[in-house]
Amino acid sequence: MRERLAILLHAVSVRRGHKWVLSDICWRLRPGERWALLGDNGAGKTQLLKLLSGDVWPTPGKERTVRSPRPHGSGRTYRVGRLPVDLIDAKARVAYVGAELQDKYARYGWNLRVRDLVATGLHRTDLLLRPVTTSEATRVAATLRACGLRRHAGRQFLTLSYGQKRLALLARVLVQHPDWLLLDEPYNGLDPAYRRRMDAVLEAARRRGQSWVVSAHRAADVPRGTGRLLELADGEVRAVRRMLAADLERLSTRAGESAGGAVRKRARTPAAQAGTAVLRLSKVHLYVEYRSVLRNLNWQVRKGEHWAVYGANGSGKSSLLKLLYGDLSPALGGRIERSGFPEGTSLTEWKRQVGYVSAELQGDYAIDVTVFDLVASGRHSSIGLVDEPTAQDRRVAARWLKFFGLLAAAKSRPRELSYGQLRRALIARAMAADPRMLLLDEPLTGLDPRQRAMMKRLLETLMRRLTLIIAVHHPEDLPRGMTHALRLHNRRGYEVDSHSAT
Repeated sequence: MRERLAILLHAVSVRRGHKWVLSDICWRLRPGERWALLGDNGAGKTQLLKLLSGDVWPTPGKERTVRSPRPHGSGRTYRVGRLPVDLIDAKARVAYVGAELQDKYARYGWNLRVRDLVATGLHRTDLLLRPVTTSEATRVAATLRACGLRRHAGRQFLTLSYGQKRLALLARVLVQHPDWLLLDEPYNGLDPAYRRRMDAVLEAARRRGQSWVVSAHRAADVPRGTGRLLELADGEVRAVRRMLAADLERLSTRAGESAGGAVRKRARTPAAQAGTAVLRLSKVHLYVEYRSVLRNLNWQVRKGEHWAVYGANGSGKSSLLKLLYGDLSPALGGRIERSGFPEGTSLTEWKRQVGYVSAELQGDYAIDVTVFDLVASGRHSSIGLVDEPTAQDRRVAARWLKFFGLLAAAKSRPRELSYGQLRRALIARAMAADPRMLLLDEPLTGLDPRQRAMMKRLLETLMRRLTLIIAVHHPEDLPRGMTHALRLHNRRGYEVDSHSAT
């Protein structure tokens, strides 16, 4: 068995724009260790993972506050046994998976077959640049089988559900047999069945002696066998120690995973008390990339109703929200009626009345705009601003930036934010349009417990004057006051008992 890679960071700092996102980080990672990386949004978790992987370089010039001696010198060091390893060789032993990589494939339209996507991991390229050999194909097939993706091997990557994409990207790095797995919130977007599959895949890796660093906000997102933790706050190390049961209990309490975060049933709003229909779908069949996603959906949303949309990965939740927003159209024979928008009205007019937030929208914001312009663009249903923002645009954008605690980041670029911060900015963008309806696809994904609680309170306030339709996996992510629920299963939609998070 080959010797594994050790990583040492000593007094390392990283600056993005005008902000030091990491300051004086000291951390030793030994082969065979498994770490949880904890911290709120903006703490620096993603940047630290990228620093370990070699994708981000330390920034020189920050005045050091660390007083400890430098037995191995300052900076980032890789070793195998007692021998130093250069960055090129070290990167071949480290594999990073984060949401940005998933977004990158959507942004550039890289629609590889799943088997080819996994094969690019062997070549360490984004695209397949040469044919796959017989031995490589065997290795890819074994990895797909281990990850439960064999039946999806021939599918195109962009047709997968969000959770299926996440598992396919994990397979892409596992096929490399890396010394270190660096996983940035890998459980995001996974339904219970896929979470169990992720658990099984990582448990098998642990039995093989796999080392990892996994960032998480929830106790349930810390893989079994993780024995140590590093906690960040504002880019600085708050704690480095062996993980205790009390640490997991603290995460569970903060994330609302305890009994207090359970879900209770609430009686359905009587039809006689319901308002006029805001949306009505009749005999809707939906196809995406020639694949049937929904069949014969008959459903209506009335004024004053708030709907939770449930379903497993691949059940069609995201596609349904795109259909409602107007980015997808029903097959011939199906009909969507939108109150106040007679047939023939431009969808642009409808979209100005609807706020929409999804993981794919987040992937679109790699463009070079400021966070301020991102939020202001919500008033025009555009990605970025074509013209200079008006005075009203500026007032509205400033209001929502302040509300979400992002005023200090107004001049930053989206890629300078943490994933959770960017999600908050996109929700602020949706609110800038003063919508009459909000379509939210897993809106709390990537948010720390404090931000999730804040978002739920905001949504509870907004539900008094608009219609909310929200797709979720975690019932504790629902705000109070949800009146109805739609469950998607086997390409059908079923109205089920209404739910409300306690």
